[in-house]
Amino acid sequence: MIKKLFIITVLFYFLALLQTSFLIHFDIKGIVPNFILFSVILVNFFEPQKEKTGIFAAFIGGFFLDIWSVNIFGMEILILLTVAIFIKFIIKKYVQF
Repeated sequence: MIKKLFIITVLFYFLALLQTSFLIHFDIKGIVPNFILFSVILVNFFEPQKEKTGIFAAFIGGFFLDIWSVNIFGMEILILLTVAIFIKFIIKKYVQF
C-alpha cells in the first residue's frame, strides 16, 4: 500500500510539472490537456471497490495542481476529490461485478 501511494505521488508530481510548465505551450484553442484529471479517473475506475487509493490520488493530484496554479488554493483539490467520490458512488450504486 505504501509503495503504491509513493508511486502515485511521484507520478502525479511529474505529470503536474509537465502539464503546468511544458504542455501550456501546446494548447488547442486555449485548452491544455489535463493529465492529472485523466489519471485520477483511471485510478478510480480500475481499483478495487473497497480501496481508497483513488481518493488519495485525487487529493495528491489536486495538491500538485494547486501549487502551480494562480487560482484559489484548494480549488483543484476540491474538484478532483468531487470527481473521485462521484465515480466511487456511481460504481458502487450502478455497477455489479
